[in-house]
Amino acid sequence: MSPRRLGRTDIEIEPLVFGTNVIGWTADEQTSFALLDAFVAEGFTAIDTADAYSRWVPGNDSESEKIIGRWLKARGNRDKVHVFTKVGSDMGQGKRDLSAKWIEQAVEASLTRLQTDYIDLYQSHWPDPTVSQEETLGAYDRLIQAGKVRFIGASNYDETLLSEALALSKEKGLPRYETLQNEYNLYTRNKFEGPVQDLVLREGLSVITYYALAAGFLTGKYRSKADLDKSPRGKSVERFMDDKGMRVLAALDTVSERTGAAHSEIALAWLNAQPGVAAPIASATSLEQMQGLVRGARLKLAPEDLTLLDQAGA
Repeated sequence: MSPRRLGRTDIEIEPLVFGTNVIGWTADEQTSFALLDAFVAEGFTAIDTADAYSRWVPGNDSESEKIIGRWLKARGNRDKVHVFTKVGSDMGQGKRDLSAKWIEQAVEASLTRLQTDYIDLYQSHWPDPTVSQEETLGAYDRLIQAGKVRFIGASNYDETLLSEALALSKEKGLPRYETLQNEYNLYTRNKFEGPVQDLVLREGLSVITYYALAAGFLTGKYRSKADLDKSPRGKSVERFMDDKGMRVLAALDTVSERTGAAHSEIALAWLNAQPGVAAPIASATSLEQMQGLVRGARLKLAPEDLTLLDQAGA
């Protein structure tokens, strides 16, 4: 592996980000500690969470950040990892919120839960059309000046919004989004490829992709609707079960036969080969799954395999 720099920051990461939406949901605290330990032991450092993870579970109140915070304290390794979190989801205020007032309140709550005094990458989770981007970037500027945040990123931004934000940063001397976290995988290509990817490459941003395995569809374990009960996330896989999805699985089958690699490993390796991508975000709920993610981050695909996969999901 070789480290990849995030945008114009001084953060370099290996090509895998641990997605922790599962922490406090489908992975309990003991399992989560073991997964985080295994991830770091393999030489990876980037941990992605959000204030809203995983409040969709009844009784769950931002458990992901809380458990990560307890792990950081127990291991005493804050300086050895990069903590990425997000702000802007509806946390009970009734809307997606990137107002200065909310950001300044939310960051304190995240810092408390994470038991740290700084966040390496603070990301706008969703666009907020009710607030000017200048107000949002101004709030981030104050957090950076205060040492509470090192760098900022955007998530779920299209080319228009991201262009506007980058222009404002340049014109007003405000912090710049250095990363983009959009949905991107072998099946879902339109939320990154095209104008967004062109902009990212032109401006030197780095992409960390979410839904890297399409909610588990690209693991190959979901072949029919009868398979949807295999996990709590099964219902979210049904949307991929169309002709295109079957073509992608067939291509993964072929590459797996050639390489001996698992479908999930191939899907991650394909992402890491795409221009502008620094690393995919992927989740694991067992040590076996974590080892698969590690293998995927280290896998290099032959040009003919990349071409086959490209064509299947185009």
